[in-house]
Amino acid sequence: MPVVPVFTARDVYAALDPSGAVEAVREAFVEHARGAWTMPSKVYLDAPPNGDFRAMPASGGGWAVLKWVNSYPRNPARALPTVSGVVLLSETDAGQLQAVLDAGAVTALRTGAAAVLAAETLARPTLAPAAVVGVGVNGRAVARTFLAREREVQLWDAEPVQASLVAEELGEGATVAADLADALAADIVVTVTPGREVLFHDGSLHAGQHVSLMGADGPGKAEIAVEELVRAHVVCDEWEQASHNGDISHALEARKLRREQVAELGKILLGEQIGRRDEHEITVFDSTGLAVQDLAVAVAVFTRYREAPASFPDVVGVELG
Repeated sequence: MPVVPVFTARDVYAALDPSGAVEAVREAFVEHARGAWTMPSKVYLDAPPNGDFRAMPASGGGWAVLKWVNSYPRNPARALPTVSGVVLLSETDAGQLQAVLDAGAVTALRTGAAAVLAAETLARPTLAPAAVVGVGVNGRAVARTFLAREREVQLWDAEPVQASLVAEELGEGATVAADLADALAADIVVTVTPGREVLFHDGSLHAGQHVSLMGADGPGKAEIAVEELVRAHVVCDEWEQASHNGDISHALEARKLRREQVAELGKILLGEQIGRRDEHEITVFDSTGLAVQDLAVAVAVFTRYREAPASFPDVVGVELG
């Protein structure tokens, strides 16, 4: 009977550090933009009033992945994680399941990687700290990734104690922003909120600023006002998905934004589209979260395990069949 390894969150983080996740996610964007890695848009299954489930398949490089994950923003009040689920990794030759991974950890790694990769690609050169607004599991991952890439971070959260605890956890290079306005005024901002409240209102973005919007990843969510979004050079993770979910979709519904005005990060990385055009331009990255990113992280984790299984003594195997 085949034995499939099961990776807990601790195993996932032990296998792949934040900088490694950035490079894995970079590959995912590039290969997807080339058409070598494929995925349909994510499928949502609402579970009102508390949350939703998402099914996210993708394939590429001889691998296929399915992430079955949920988002329950009120769960922390129950001492439960906001995001939980599993990632199933299979090879595409005979279709055999190769690994099961904790979806929360995979999601955090790729969210941190995508936010920072977008900032490094689209922001103007600056040594100033980046601001991270919302420091739950995914926000912490963004902050940790910035620090791994040698950029200091300022943290803000709706729960001030949470921001202080995370800054202490992250250590040197992480501080707490004076207030929300101070965080939103940083040259580089990443928002990782539930997406239920607009953070950037009309006139709030300043010249040269870059913002990675990571929280409005589903229908009805928003972190920026439509009129403010259209002031910027807008870049998405993938047009088909972003045009139906999150911030870009609201601008399209309002007929304030057209397809030709939006670039894709993968095509910018390939040199097929233009990123930042000058130091005064405002750039906004609208992320809805791509299954190809999960695929890249899952493959990187499993490859590391396969190369040195003895380094993962806590990984357990489940017998199938």
